[in-house]
Amino acid sequence: MSINLNDPNILKAKEATKIWGVSEGYVRKTVSQSSQKFSEGTVRRFGKQWVVTAEGTEQATGKRILEKII
Repeated sequence: MSINLNDPNILKAKEATKIWGVSEGYVRKTVSQSSQKFSEGTVRRFGKQWVVTAEGTEQATGKRILEKII
């Protein structure tokens, strides 16, 4: 399987939280809780930076963003 890191649907958590209208700590708090809302492979931490996919953020927040992320 190949991953395209240029895919606009891969976002820094800070960018994703602005698009979905949740707090900046939402990703960290949601991932650290025992009942994870992010599906496997839709969120990952690289050093201090959280990276999420649009699909994972939609699942975690229950909010669907209709327009394509550019």
